[in-house]
Amino acid sequence: MSDKIAMSHEAAKSEANEMNQQYVIDVKGLVKRFSKKVAVNGVDLQLKKGEVWGFLGPNGSGKTTVIRMICGLLHADEGSGTCLGLDIQKQATTIRRQTGYMTQKFSFWNDLTIRENLEFVARLYQIKNKRKVINDTLIKLGLFDRQKQLAGALSGGWKQRLALAAVTMHKPKILLLDEPTAGVDPQARRDFWDEIHRLSMDGMTVLVSTHYMDEAQRCDQIAYLAYGELIIKGSVKEIIAQSDLYTIKGTGEGVRALMHELKTFEFVEQASYFGSALHVSGHNIDLLKQGIQQAQTKLGIKTIDWQEVPPSLEDVFIALTQRTGGDKRGFV
Repeated sequence: MSDKIAMSHEAAKSEANEMNQQYVIDVKGLVKRFSKKVAVNGVDLQLKKGEVWGFLGPNGSGKTTVIRMICGLLHADEGSGTCLGLDIQKQATTIRRQTGYMTQKFSFWNDLTIRENLEFVARLYQIKNKRKVINDTLIKLGLFDRQKQLAGALSGGWKQRLALAAVTMHKPKILLLDEPTAGVDPQARRDFWDEIHRLSMDGMTVLVSTHYMDEAQRCDQIAYLAYGELIIKGSVKEIIAQSDLYTIKGTGEGVRALMHELKTFEFVEQASYFGSALHVSGHNIDLLKQGIQQAQTKLGIKTIDWQEVPPSLEDVFIALTQRTGGDKRGFV
């Protein structure tokens, strides 16, 4: 009997270890304070190998702080976890060497050429066969013909490519990207995301913070952070389903005039104009319909075509942001 119990315990332990190894990032209860202000409060994240996660939320919600705690650039005041199987509190230096981190602001050397920047980074990481690795990286990211151009003379999109080249050249297992496509044109953003998915197919795990809903839809999973609190996480489909949100779309002459009137109703989570349509969202479909009818009657607008549509990810996130009621962290 004792042998069976021992075997059972060993099997359970083996299964638990196997479950833990599935997560490249596994952190729980992360808390970070600056002075007396709580910037991040109890965040849990679990990312599997090869997944692409989108990290969303209003400005100042703590997304950058969480990313820096995961990769060992900031020490968590509370919480625990692993990154690549390494303790984020005790093995930060080792984690940093196996991670690629692309900051919001271009952080490479403007007075060096593209190639010189990569050569410097290659020396920092003590990369073997530097010349071949740098050449391969330049070719892969379409930078070879520009390799002698000064980084400071590059447009936003080309700086983005250089930064991505620099943070992936040492072949990290995890890539952390902090609003990497802010301020670049749509084609550059699309090219960037094609490269992200190519890297994920090679087994790299990616966590990227973004404000763009189309980029969020390209992710396998999404985590939404609002003012230090993790509000919701899951796939796009799961998050929309969990929101229990209803959206009614209105089109027709004068529809935009209804927006401000509808925002006065407490049951309207949001009323926003997209293109030529007004999206009205809330959690009670009957109240929404009544409110729309009331607003139309009050303003004397009749020629509007209304139809219930599935809520978009943007509808959900705007509603989530408004529901948080703003930043209440303050000073404690």
